[in-house]
Amino acid sequence: MAKLQPGGRGGVLSLVSLPRIASSPFKELARRGVLALLLLLVSTSLVWLDRDAYVDNTTQDGVSLVDALYYSTVTITTTGYGDITPMAPHARMINALVVTPLRIGFLVLLVGTTIEVLANEGSRSIKDNLWRRRMRNHVVVIGYGTKGRSAVNTLRRQGEQPDRIVVIDSSAAAVNEANLDGLAAFQGDATRRTLLRRAEVAKARQVIISLDRDDAAILTTLNVRQLNPTAGVIVSVREQDNVMLVRQSGASSVVTSSETVGRLLGLSAIGPELGTIMQDMLTGAEGLEVHQRLAEPDEVGKPPSSVLGERVIGLIRNGTLRRFYDQTATRVETGDELIVVRRAAPPASRDLLRAAEDES
Repeated sequence: MAKLQPGGRGGVLSLVSLPRIASSPFKELARRGVLALLLLLVSTSLVWLDRDAYVDNTTQDGVSLVDALYYSTVTITTTGYGDITPMAPHARMINALVVTPLRIGFLVLLVGTTIEVLANEGSRSIKDNLWRRRMRNHVVVIGYGTKGRSAVNTLRRQGEQPDRIVVIDSSAAAVNEANLDGLAAFQGDATRRTLLRRAEVAKARQVIISLDRDDAAILTTLNVRQLNPTAGVIVSVREQDNVMLVRQSGASSVVTSSETVGRLLGLSAIGPELGTIMQDMLTGAEGLEVHQRLAEPDEVGKPPSSVLGERVIGLIRNGTLRRFYDQTATRVETGDELIVVRRAAPPASRDLLRAAEDES
């Protein structure tokens, strides 16, 4: 796949880089070689079987199998020395209607690199347009470093489908890694509105910004919020002093990476087990995990403490968070979303559960 240009620079639009299955260049070369050989064998067979309709103008001794192979080779490669020619009308018709398409196919296979590049670019443009038309209510992750990858892994563990997650990163290596992880991605500067529009940020449900620089995070937040006034915008900053600026820029939630890491370090120093529990809930790969889900019908009217297999630590009602000790959260109501701590499901169980949900 052709390398993506940075979004909006030099008038070149950045196209979406979709997940793809890597193919070995040697296998591709061998496949094309076999197809070219088959075309040559078909042409040779046609000439050999109809050899009485051809004349060797040089030796006048008829057309042998070697002559048929020679004629097919120079004809298919458009060399055409003219020493062997079809004389019968039907042989000339076969050359016009059969050998000529074989020649075109042979040239496209072995010589048509430019044609292939143009075709690929056109195909990519069509795929880009189709992708952008159907992309809505998705999650855009800006920055696919350690924080961005962790955010995506958490989303996928919570049931978010990979085809509803879009990555933006300035690094070609990060875009390639996102593709290998099964995600659509754009390469370019996320502070540019042109690229944000290409990623359909205006239709996104959530935007996660995990850039390495706070100034870039603030500018990106401003642009995202102007394009999409309703989406949830979650931003990671390095310094606590910048939290207020990011909130004023339109962030729905701000996570201070240095403060969070420092708090985990402090909790681990107070008690290693306490730090382990917190780390356990944050990673979610094993042990405990925090999850948000809609209340089940059989849970309505009951206290949160009656929920089996999970511990309810809060619920969301009418867009307001109510913690477990809140007097207004003594009963589960229809439409409540529960925030629970539960045992993390093994990867195999998660895959089976996701497959069952897809089938239903």
